[in-house]
Amino acid sequence: MTTYGSFPGSRPRRLRTTPVMRRMVAETRLHPADFILPAFVREGVAEPVPIAAMPGVVQHTRDSLKKAAAEAVAAGVSGIMLFGVPEESKKDAVGTAGTDPDGILQVALRDVRAEVGDELLVMSDLCLDETTDHGHCGVLDDQGRVDNDATLERYAEMAQVQADAGAHVVGPSGMMDGQIGVVRDALDQIGREDVAILAYTVKYSSAFFGPFREAVGSSLRGDRKTYQQDPANARESLRELALDLEEGADMVMVKPAGPYLDIVARVADAVHVPVVAYQISGEYSMVEAAAEKGWIDRDQAILETLTGIKRAGAQNILTYWATEVAQKLR
Repeated sequence: MTTYGSFPGSRPRRLRTTPVMRRMVAETRLHPADFILPAFVREGVAEPVPIAAMPGVVQHTRDSLKKAAAEAVAAGVSGIMLFGVPEESKKDAVGTAGTDPDGILQVALRDVRAEVGDELLVMSDLCLDETTDHGHCGVLDDQGRVDNDATLERYAEMAQVQADAGAHVVGPSGMMDGQIGVVRDALDQIGREDVAILAYTVKYSSAFFGPFREAVGSSLRGDRKTYQQDPANARESLRELALDLEEGADMVMVKPAGPYLDIVARVADAVHVPVVAYQISGEYSMVEAAAEKGWIDRDQAILETLTGIKRAGAQNILTYWATEVAQKLR
């Protein structure tokens, strides 16, 4: 005799039975418009230069960068964040190349803007680390410490030069106190109220930045612990968030993404502006290295990491896989 009621009455597995069922009930979906492509452009090279620590990523020439931007447009990616790598001889103590209208980043901004117009948000890294001979994100004082307020003066000039070069969005990433307010004032003073600010609101002093240092040819000596956040701290992120919003940030970022999904979620819960997360070089390289060893399924791992970041609350994601994943999603 059959006994009814001896098995579970609720069976969540019914909603996992087929790919179509799983797709229909998925709570989080990735879309090409979610993505922003970080891209490096190097001065004085005739061919793209592979980055050994980031398989598949290169330091672009001006021409190959324009091609990458066009591919991003075709894939439906929303933006491209540009990082300039000047010739070593052009680095100095105050990062002059960062405010030179003919510096590599400003040239690249004009190139990409001419190539894609308004079809792709052209974004610029607003920081001095790529252009200083000491590799820090700011100007140093006579004791070798990063001088916050002297650095802000440089950031103001950088913002104006990058806006003139065609940036739709500037991304102040140096973690200087007051940087968003200074950049907003500098842009408004030249009538560029239309240029948006993507604030690097939460940027941790992370070991996962390692491959990026090769990507930008960093000259860093020491570390950035006096201005980037301590990985042990969470409440501090909300203080930084409140300050950036008060100073005029249009969008806010958490960087890195993967190791700090709790912070992404806390920030997303606290604001009504777009939240962006940066899946940084070390996160990228770990997946690529493990996949090369045959230890993980590369494509599934990529989608899983990106889905996790979006599920945590990020509206947009900077990822070196932006164009590749967008193409597959389409």
